Amino acid sequence: MRVEENKSLKNYNTFGIDCTARYFVSVESIEELKQALSEKNSKELFILGGGSNMLLTGDLDAFVIHINLKGIEILKETETEVFVKAMAGENWHAFVQYCIASDFGGLENLSLIPGNVGTAPIQNIGAYGVELKDTFVSSNAIEVETLKEREFTKDECAFEYRNSIFKNEAKGKYIITSVTFRLTKKNHKTSVSYGDIQKVLNDKKIETPTIKDISEAVIAIRQSKLPDPKILGNSGSFFKNPVVDAETFQEFRRNFPEAPFYEVSPTEFKIPAGWLIEKAGFKGQRFGDAGVHKNQALVLVNYGKASGKQLWELAMEIQKKVKEMTGIFIEPEVNVF
Repeated sequence: MRVEENKSLKNYNTFGIDCTARYFVSVESIEELKQALSEKNSKELFILGGGSNMLLTGDLDAFVIHINLKGIEILKETETEVFVKAMAGENWHAFVQYCIASDFGGLENLSLIPGNVGTAPIQNIGAYGVELKDTFVSSNAIEVETLKEREFTKDECAFEYRNSIFKNEAKGKYIITSVTFRLTKKNHKTSVSYGDIQKVLNDKKIETPTIKDISEAVIAIRQSKLPDPKILGNSGSFFKNPVVDAETFQEFRRNFPEAPFYEVSPTEFKIPAGWLIEKAGFKGQRFGDAGVHKNQALVLVNYGKASGKQLWELAMEIQKKVKEMTGIFIEPEVNVF
C-alpha cells in the first residue's frame, strides 16, 4: 500500500475533471483498507469507487481511499437460484456480463450502468423498470471509526428510489466492501415493458427473449442515447426523476397535458426529468465546455476542459429554469463535492 500526494483524479472520475487529492491510496484488500483507515489520523476522509456518480468542483484536501477490492464468489446455489457475492471494486457492467454469461438472471436490465459494485447500493441504482434492491441480499461493510466489519441486510439498507441508508444516517460511517445478490438460474422473471426494450426485441423478431437478449437490447438503447464517458466526460443521469403528490401532478398536467408520466401509487406520480429539461430548452445546448447531451437531456457532459464548478453552475441553472417553467424541482442524482 503506497500513499501518494497531490494525485490527479482525472482518470478516477467519469466526468474527467482534473482535480487533485492531497493524499491518495488505492486499496486491494480488506486488510489494506483497515490499514489505510487506521493511518488517516485527523485528515478528512474521501472514499472513491468507480467515480461515476460524482462531480468534483475543486481539489480535495483529503485522504482519498480508492476502493479496488476484486473478486466474484458463488456462496450457495440450488436448482433454481444462486447467491453471488461481488467485491466492491468490481466494475458493475463487467459483473452483470459475468452473471449473464453464467445464465444468472435478474441484473440484465442494469447492463452498461457505469460505476463499481460497491457504490451500486448507495443510490439503489436502477434502469428500465428494475432496481438493485430487487435482487439484493446483503452488503458487507467496515465501520470507519472502529474498523469493525458489519453486514447490512436488505431491510437495514432502507432502499428507496435512488436512495438508501448509505446516503442518510450511515453516510460517511461505513465503507461497503462487498455485495451479495440472489439471482435466478431458470425460469427467469424478465422485465421488457419499460422504455424501448420491447421495441428493440420486436425489431430483432425476438418473441421469447433470453436474459442475454434483454441485456443486448438495453446496451443498444443506452449506447444510442448516452455518451461513452471514455470519449465524452459524463456521469450518466445527472438528475433524479421527480416524484410528486397528486395535487402537484394535477396542476402540472393542466399546464402540460402532453407530458409523459408514471403512476407510482394512487397518490404519487413520477415525471421524467429529461422531458422537463428538454421542455426548458437545454437539450443539446453547450456553454463553453459544459453542456447537455444532444440525445439525452438528463446527461450533463464535459466537452474537454469544463471545470466541475462550471458543470455545477449549469446544473443549478437547469434546476432554476425547470422550477420556474413547471413548478417542479429536480434533484441531482450525482453527488457533488
